[in-house]
Amino acid sequence: MQRLVISVIIAFLTAMALGPVVIPWLKRMKFGQTIYDLGPESHKKKQGIPTMGGIIFLVPMVVVPLLLSLGYRMGSGIFMVLLCTLGFGAVGFVDDFIKVKRKRSLGLTPIQKIVPQVAIAVVAAVWAFLDPRVGSSLRLPFAQGEWDLGWFYIPAMVFILVGTVNSANLLDGLDGLLSSVSLVDFATLATILLIVTAGADPFEDGNLHCVMLFCGAAAGSIMGFLRVNAYPARVFMGDVGSFTLGGALAGVCMAARLSLLLPIIALAMVVSALSVIIQTTYYKATHGKRIFRMSPLHHHFELGGMPEPRIVSMYTIGTVLLCLVALAGFVG
Repeated sequence: MQRLVISVIIAFLTAMALGPVVIPWLKRMKFGQTIYDLGPESHKKKQGIPTMGGIIFLVPMVVVPLLLSLGYRMGSGIFMVLLCTLGFGAVGFVDDFIKVKRKRSLGLTPIQKIVPQVAIAVVAAVWAFLDPRVGSSLRLPFAQGEWDLGWFYIPAMVFILVGTVNSANLLDGLDGLLSSVSLVDFATLATILLIVTAGADPFEDGNLHCVMLFCGAAAGSIMGFLRVNAYPARVFMGDVGSFTLGGALAGVCMAARLSLLLPIIALAMVVSALSVIIQTTYYKATHGKRIFRMSPLHHHFELGGMPEPRIVSMYTIGTVLLCLVALAGFVG
């Protein structure tokens, strides 16, 4: 418990300290946001605001748990999480770099994005499947049991990893939206892992202890990042940030065998992805008609006149309630 609290505080302070350093550097490098032409008109004023700010929380969420895990008997869990965090984050970094260098709203092509994502997901899924601490079983929420997926575990995890990363990317459309939702998610996972590891000696087996410290560091670093990312944002996280958060969230759930909680605690991400799929499908089927004013869904609310801070608050409160349900169902 003590190290968990320390991880939150140190990561928070580190992110707070990095903000005033990273933002001016991004400005000097002219790493400004290029706004999508078909996006909401109100977003045009965000043109040129520094992007790739996800580096601010990426550094502490990786470094802090590793330092605090020194002395523990580390298992493979933390390294699975770091693979997902850094691997998907690297894809997002390349995507961002192409955008800012070529001054356009699109970086990598869809194929160029999905191929490395699938490759990272396959490596992570196979690693987890072969690891005796993870295997092919998932913890069942609201029940005292497990669900053994057998060989189907690998494609299921690949789908979950890639799906979560891209859903997180779609949710990152308003100031502080993905940051706020992710903060609640990581805090919830840290609480669950604190309960799971209660009574266990981390110096004998610190596998999930290290993953718990990672969740604490993630929550703390996101809190520090929100100081500059909340409305009106002084910096955007970019794809390096959204891919990092999606990969980290799915990676933690995979390492802790909690992937069945993702549809609950990350429902905001799921809804964003579904709204895009529904809108695109309906648009093509009806030759130009739309269900939503714009997708993802948060833009539908925005074009309906709802201010960005209110939308973020609505999504955050909803995520808090869902995470409480998940926590109660898991603990109970």
